[in-house]
Amino acid sequence: MSLPLLPLLSLLPPLSLLPLLPLLPLLALLSLLALLAALPSAHRHICYSSPGPDDVQGRDYDTAGRLSAPVLAALDLPSDADAYLCGPPAFMADMSAALAVAGIQAARIRTEVFGAGPAQTPGIAPAPARKPHPPAGQPGSGPLVSFARSDLTAPWGPGYASLLEFAEACDVPVRWSCRTGVCHTCETAIMSGTVGYAPDPVDDPADGNVLICCSQPRDDLVLDL
Repeated sequence: MSLPLLPLLSLLPPLSLLPLLPLLPLLALLSLLALLAALPSAHRHICYSSPGPDDVQGRDYDTAGRLSAPVLAALDLPSDADAYLCGPPAFMADMSAALAVAGIQAARIRTEVFGAGPAQTPGIAPAPARKPHPPAGQPGSGPLVSFARSDLTAPWGPGYASLLEFAEACDVPVRWSCRTGVCHTCETAIMSGTVGYAPDPVDDPADGNVLICCSQPRDDLVLDL
């Protein structure tokens, strides 16, 4: 069976985590693969949602696309397996139902659901709020990004990896936790415009919403922030 990604982070050596947040899924995966290699009867099945041009099926991954009920059914899991699931609510619900159909008892399915909650900025000490403002430095030359609630519009610049980073540079109040498109804590309504994702989120946001932690504007954008 697969193991939950986030608990695996506790297996990593001590790190300064904030600068390495985009690398944490990769580090956790490498730790998991090392653990599996040490087990005499381990099996693995890796799904890549969007394989890259250099990714080879059978070597780097087993299934193209996200983990789904048909993929689980084809694995022929033993009925006495213990399942550990971690992810957004929609993913948790779908996978729990698929495992039940596969014959695994509900008591053997452990889940950790990520969802909306109070504002979170883990690892950041409280500080007096600042009025939202354009980011420091020369204005960017990209699409205009408007934060409707904060009454601020600023041009996107190439030095930002995500809309979340851009909002933070403007002192726009935001919520976040994973910063990699997993937990949906940063999910925000998009009022106009379109975005692209890099990396792709584990589970798509609701219609009309965007995950600002892993998205970038494609054109002029208005966010409900």
